[in-house]
Amino acid sequence: MSGDMDRVFRALADPSRRRLLDSLRKDDGQTLGQLCGQLEMARQSATQHLAALEEANLISTVRRGREKLHYLNPVPIYDILQRWLAPFEQPRLRTLAAIKQSAEELDMTDKPDYVYVTYIQSTPSRVFQALTDADLTADYWGHSNVSDWQPGSTWEHVRTDGSGIADVVGKVLESTPPSRLVITFEEPGASEPAPGGPSRVTFDIEPYQDIVRLTVIQENLADDEAFRAISHGWPAVMANLKSLLETGHVLSQPPWEMHADLRAAQMAKQG
Repeated sequence: MSGDMDRVFRALADPSRRRLLDSLRKDDGQTLGQLCGQLEMARQSATQHLAALEEANLISTVRRGREKLHYLNPVPIYDILQRWLAPFEQPRLRTLAAIKQSAEELDMTDKPDYVYVTYIQSTPSRVFQALTDADLTADYWGHSNVSDWQPGSTWEHVRTDGSGIADVVGKVLESTPPSRLVITFEEPGASEPAPGGPSRVTFDIEPYQDIVRLTVIQENLADDEAFRAISHGWPAVMANLKSLLETGHVLSQPPWEMHADLRAAQMAKQG
């Protein structure tokens, strides 16, 4: 998509837009007012720059009541990494992980802890199926997601080694095919409930021109360690999902290491 890449470079060429991205890198999920206050930028000017960044897919937005929260979307930067730096043996996803790891602790209790956006050449129905089909999740996630996917039902993240062990369990809070799925992430066998309740993951699936935009939002994280774990995990799993749906094949280095991180994060939350 050369046109998309052109928009990315045009957006990055403006120093004011780079300042906005730097601000979001330091504190993701800011409102327009917060960005203007930190950068001493007029609201009209900031609004225009943010629109250009969103058009280039360098940021994504999530509404919380009357406010719109802005999040850094590193996918186009990762595309640049793959196109120009990957041939020089840069470790996969290093830049993407570094961007998310460097985010400071969030200071608004009602904003999502982590937001990740990816764009997939597919249909909403196929993406929703890929998130809920046990065989497909086994291919790109290394675990089978098992449930009837009805609101109130349980779901299990089951190992594919035949042991039947579920490393993550949870409940289906909302299931609206093919546009939205909301589930909880919990450690199986925990003796006490996690403080504040279990972590919650929302998948929003929406058409974007002739492709699909998939937004993953994970809330109620325990601490910075949990944030770092999912900052490695979600980009890797979503890259594998994107590859499977677009090419019919998973990546040559599947991200199975995510599961140890997710499990450790959930144990830390409930400990």
